[in-house]
Amino acid sequence: MDRPETLTGTLASAGRLDKALADVTALSRERVKALIAEGRVEVAGTTATSASAKVDAGAPFSVHVPPPSNPQACPQDIPIAVAYEDEHLIVVDKPAGMVVHPAAGNPDGTLVNALLHHCEGQLSGIGGVARPGIVHRIDKDTSGLLVVAKSDVAHEGLARQFADHSLERAYLAICGGHPNPPSGTVDERIGRSDRDRKKMAVLPKDSSRGKHAVTHYKTIERLDHCTLVECRLETGRTHQVRVHLASIGHALLGDPVYGRDPAPLRPLLKQLGFHRQALHAARIGFVHPVTGNFLAFDSELPADMRELIDQTGHSNR
Repeated sequence: MDRPETLTGTLASAGRLDKALADVTALSRERVKALIAEGRVEVAGTTATSASAKVDAGAPFSVHVPPPSNPQACPQDIPIAVAYEDEHLIVVDKPAGMVVHPAAGNPDGTLVNALLHHCEGQLSGIGGVARPGIVHRIDKDTSGLLVVAKSDVAHEGLARQFADHSLERAYLAICGGHPNPPSGTVDERIGRSDRDRKKMAVLPKDSSRGKHAVTHYKTIERLDHCTLVECRLETGRTHQVRVHLASIGHALLGDPVYGRDPAPLRPLLKQLGFHRQALHAARIGFVHPVTGNFLAFDSELPADMRELIDQTGHSNR
C-alpha cells in the first residue's frame, strides 16, 4: 500500500498559512486548505487548524499528502437536476438524502459520482480525488442548489467568492414556534461543541475558537406551531442556519441534532415520515468566474416541505 507523501521545509514568507505553503510547494491554495481541514499540516510542530492563521517566515512545516492510490470516485448513472451548465461550471439542485462527495460510510451514490458520469469526468481536480469540482457543500439531508466547478479557473474564482462572502445565498427553513421579532439577525460565533465534537455550537463572542457567523432571517409565513423563514447568509459555516436558529429557541423541524420538535407537531411529522431538517438551499447568485456576468438561480421547495406547510398552514395566518 502506498504511504502518504510528506513535504517538509521552512516557510519563505510570513502571512496567511495557505498562501505561505502554496508559495513553497507545488500545491494550490485550495489543495492546501483541504489538507489543513483534514489535519494533515503541521507548522512548528503543531497541527494547523486554520488556513488563514498568521505564520512567520522561517517556520518549519510538514504537509502529509495522501497517496494517489486512494479510492477513485467512480462515475455512476444517477439522475441529477441541472439548473445551469456551461464549459466551466454546473449548478445542480440536490435532493435531500444525497451526500455531496464520497466519505467514510458513503463511498458511492453521491453527487460527485453522479457528476462524474454527467460531465464525463470533466470536473476541476483542485478538490482532490474524492471530491473533484466541489467548491462548497450542503448537508446530506438538506435539499437545494450547489454550484460545482468544471475547470480549475472556475474553481479558483468561485472559491474566492465563497472566501470573501460575496455570493448571494438564501435558504428556506421551517422552524419550531414563531420567532419574535419575526425578522432579525443572529451574529454569533460557531465552532465545535465542547460537549459533543460531532456537533457545532454557538460560542462566546470573545472566544478564540470557532468562526464569526452572521445569519439574517425573516418570517415568510406563520404556521401552526411553526414558521416558514428565509435565511440569508453573510458567512458559510458548518450547520450555520441550524445552529443559529436553534440558538434563539427555534430549531428546524425534523432536525435530529439541534432540537426537539414541538410536541403538537410530532404526530404529524411521524405521519408524514418527515425525518430530516426542514432546510432548502433556495437561491444562489454569483459572478461567473470567466465571463464576469452575474448569475442567479432559484429552486422551488421540495414536495416534502410543501406538504408540511400545507398541513400546518390552516391557522395562525
